[in-house]
Amino acid sequence: MFEPSHSRLRVKINSLLWTVFLLLVVMGLARLAHHFRFEKDFTAQASNTLSPASLALLRQIQDPVHVTAFALSKDAGGNNIHQLIKDKMRAWQRIKPNLTLSLIDPREQPQKADAATLHSVNELQIHLGQRTEHLALSEFNEINFIHVLIRLSRTSHRTVYWLMGHGERQFNGKANHDLGEFGHQLALKGFNVSALNLAIAQDVPNDAATLVIAGPQVALQDSEVTKVLHYVRNGGHLLWLVDPGPVHGLDPIAQYLGLVLTPGTVVDLSTRPRQGPPIFALGSYYAQHPATASLPLNTLFPQSRQIARIDRNDWRATPLIEVAQRGWVETGSLEDNPLFEKNHDLPGPINIATAFERRTGTQSQRVIIIGGGSFLSNAFLGNGGNLTLGLALLNWLSGEDHVIALVPHSAADSHIDIDQNTLSALAIGFLVIMPILLGLTGFIVWWRRKKSPRTIAPDSLS
Repeated sequence: MFEPSHSRLRVKINSLLWTVFLLLVVMGLARLAHHFRFEKDFTAQASNTLSPASLALLRQIQDPVHVTAFALSKDAGGNNIHQLIKDKMRAWQRIKPNLTLSLIDPREQPQKADAATLHSVNELQIHLGQRTEHLALSEFNEINFIHVLIRLSRTSHRTVYWLMGHGERQFNGKANHDLGEFGHQLALKGFNVSALNLAIAQDVPNDAATLVIAGPQVALQDSEVTKVLHYVRNGGHLLWLVDPGPVHGLDPIAQYLGLVLTPGTVVDLSTRPRQGPPIFALGSYYAQHPATASLPLNTLFPQSRQIARIDRNDWRATPLIEVAQRGWVETGSLEDNPLFEKNHDLPGPINIATAFERRTGTQSQRVIIIGGGSFLSNAFLGNGGNLTLGLALLNWLSGEDHVIALVPHSAADSHIDIDQNTLSALAIGFLVIMPILLGLTGFIVWWRRKKSPRTIAPDSLS
């Protein structure tokens, strides 16, 4: 039987119309996709989506950012490096339209590469205002790129000095009680960090953004105390980490600020370790203050002390952190099982940090006193929000309020460790065994179809 010609024509016309319709639909969708972009990140922990800290920083930076990528257009494997860089930058450019990208192949434009003083073959040069930083392409990720932008966005390049010469916690030390890792993090965020020995120096340098006193173990000389007091009286910013025990000659500083440093150590039984005395206090109640208002994390304070004050008209004092709501200040021994004694101990909650602020001329002077420095030590910096709090305090003291809340978080570790035997087994399984099984399955199906008898439909016989 033969199908009439007009039926075949109708089928062809219908197919043509459907084809045209599908083409119009595809073109319409492409047009919509060009004007209305929608993306969804399905990766683990949204690894391809910028963090809230990055988004906040990009919105705060009003000046244009220009990134010049000096990179080979293709690597030895034939991968398009320039396209990979464009793809990585697209997420940043969507949030900040005035973030521009230029791609330069050093082999094709060697003069520009030489003028840029590159440190590696593939490197990014980031420009913000009059400042420039370099970042190796191999190190380009959100955490490193946001650190560069934070450093470039700082309005001041003054130095954070830490007092030394009396057994203080060192900002470059590696011992558990030292603050070496915190000093490293400050450097990553664009702070200049330097030691200061007032037994040698004539005074606190004029370029000091903040002076840090981190738990001296021996008494300061009278001349050194006089220099610190002169610095504070003249509007200098100060971070004083006061460990439990004597203040080793710094009593004049406490009197000048109106501090009341009660003896004893904060005890909080709710955070008692499995072994040892309950000397850990959990910080979760923060004041509505620029240095702590945006802190979303709990903090851990080992061996802390109470910070009280006497009201003075020239200082505006704000208690920052309350701990041990059901604890107390233990004035006796911490050995064995300390118990609250109403006649000797002070019940919680306990304030362990206070911020002081006042006007000195046309500027604002800022001072923070914290009852203990162990929370920033190498041993405890990684607990909860300790690092976040420490960076926020230094940002506020240095007058960099606009970057207080900008604390990028490290990406989750997605690295998989596989030994050589497992790797070999996976390679053999996927590259050898699976193709053989697929080929064998296809051969069996073909062989069975070939051997099976063919049936003829009744309609085909008419």
